[in-house]
Amino acid sequence: MPWRALLLALVLALAWGCERAAAPAGYRGTDITGADFGRRLEGLRDHDGRPRRLEDFRGKAVVLFFGYTHCPDVCPTTLSDLAQALKLMPPELAARVQVLFVTVDPERDTPELLKGFVTYFHPSFLGLHGSPEAVAQAAREFKVSYRRHVEPGASDYLIDHTAGSFVIDPAGRLRLYLPYAHPPQDIAHDLTTLLRAGG
Repeated sequence: MPWRALLLALVLALAWGCERAAAPAGYRGTDITGADFGRRLEGLRDHDGRPRRLEDFRGKAVVLFFGYTHCPDVCPTTLSDLAQALKLMPPELAARVQVLFVTVDPERDTPELLKGFVTYFHPSFLGLHGSPEAVAQAAREFKVSYRRHVEPGASDYLIDHTAGSFVIDPAGRLRLYLPYAHPPQDIAHDLTTLLRAGG
């Protein structure tokens, strides 16, 4: 009977939900372990001109964020929160975290501008840039969207973009999504948990 089928579906959904909730992760961000995207980062250089790939940071937890230096609020807030999170972590674990800031505004964000921007928040942060095509490919790989727009009466453009950050474990696997305004205490907790679990 239809009501029995509906009841069975409900029971299975609840059981699946309980199984998910019981997973031994303990993260405060969104656990996206096993996601079928975010496996590579290629075609970009850091603010010192060195080609960079995710493989360069094996052994570290990588926090990856897409933004731009002219961003009025989301980007500086996110980098500030990440810098604060590192201060809250045990120093030996904070040293094993690499923050990567990928510009979605390669036309304006020169390497010099990127370097001054990201290192203002923390000396270890790296800004990544590339051709518009390389940036677009990196954004597609992480399912990040961005779009240029001009406010009425403005003389310059802004860029709407995905505001969350991605965490990749020391083995290079995408593990967490941290939403915008994720508290520094929660970021520190998640990175510490990830690193102490061995990635």
